[in-house]
Amino acid sequence: MTTRARSSLLILSAAMAILALVAVAARGPRAVALDYSGPIAGWDAYGGDAGGTRYSPLTQITRDNVRALEVAWTYRTGDVSDGSVHARKSAFQTTPILFRGTLYLSTAFSRVVALDPETGAEKWTYDPGLDLTVFYAEHLTSRGVTAWTDPDSAPDAPCAARIFLPVLDARIVALDAVTGRPCAEFGENGQVDLKIDVGEIDEGQYVLTSPPVVVDAVLVTGSAIGDNRRVDSERGIVRGYDARTGELRWKWDPIPRTPSADAWGEWTPEAAARTGGGNAWAPLAADPERGLVFVPTGSASPDFYGGERPGSNRHANSVVALRAATGEVVWSYQVVHHDLWDYDVASQPLLADVPVGGRLVPAVIQPTKMGHVFVLHRETGEPLFPIEERAVPASDVPGERASPTQPFPTHPAPLLPERFTPDSA
Repeated sequence: MTTRARSSLLILSAAMAILALVAVAARGPRAVALDYSGPIAGWDAYGGDAGGTRYSPLTQITRDNVRALEVAWTYRTGDVSDGSVHARKSAFQTTPILFRGTLYLSTAFSRVVALDPETGAEKWTYDPGLDLTVFYAEHLTSRGVTAWTDPDSAPDAPCAARIFLPVLDARIVALDAVTGRPCAEFGENGQVDLKIDVGEIDEGQYVLTSPPVVVDAVLVTGSAIGDNRRVDSERGIVRGYDARTGELRWKWDPIPRTPSADAWGEWTPEAAARTGGGNAWAPLAADPERGLVFVPTGSASPDFYGGERPGSNRHANSVVALRAATGEVVWSYQVVHHDLWDYDVASQPLLADVPVGGRLVPAVIQPTKMGHVFVLHRETGEPLFPIEERAVPASDVPGERASPTQPFPTHPAPLLPERFTPDSA
């Protein structure tokens, strides 16, 4: 990310669907000296990189000059529901990416906008034609897009650099990063439909809100499912597509449907056959060097009653490492057994090297809704610090049997108090 008269930093505003670029003033009464010798960088993925590190090496904006930030430009998407067409709320939840000198963002109506990061001027926009009259489970929102460069294409070939758009109605569209035109060779006229082989779908209840990841030309995506409606809700299948052609390479269902599935012994056959959900609606993370994709899964259906799905309900509420090329389960770690509280794993896993015993160990760091942070070995899923299975209260709901224990990390400390009192509020 190059800078000249002003050093730029992205600030995201959820209110009023506004994207603002702010700058450090180089002139005027609050002028500050800028060091232009520091590193430059983009932000070419949802979490900064495939591993979701959320880290920028930029050094021009510091604690000493951050107070001098001023608005350089403002861009309004205009995609805000006023209730006249769609009664549900809209939410601006996107994390823009900076890829090859262009800022890309998705809007609440699943449009893509490409902006000049220095001026905020539109380069192009793309509208997938989302039906705004449908009552969508996740309201009207999108968390971002994915950028990918085809290493086998000539640099100036059409669609050599692509933007993959997750559309709320469960489509993925591939766009030329330069022109915004659909890549015709991807799927059917530039798009693939995810509403296949996921069971009976209630309109608007099987959706896509988070950007996919790409590893070695395999595009991997999860899905979002309307909560707490049915035991046999839509299936939370994770899929791998050819990033060039849109051809389905593999699919993985977090809930075992056959005796050959690795978690079959931890479900009853009846529950495994009919239970839905267990889907990955949060962004995925990837380790291209190891060829792994890390999938944060949610609760099996329905969210708040488990009497129809006895057992631990593995691989729901888990962090699951899949082989990106095949969809094979490499390892799985469950952070909530037999979820009764809608404790989906709701954050992108974070990949980092963690110091343990005097050496750096490749890790997956997974925050959770409970305030627990699980630190696992990236290659095996084994905890890097002790995790205790502690006894927890039983359920008094007729027909329900809560798990007798739950996992509690001993390190790091919980981000929230484990017991709340009136004084906590």
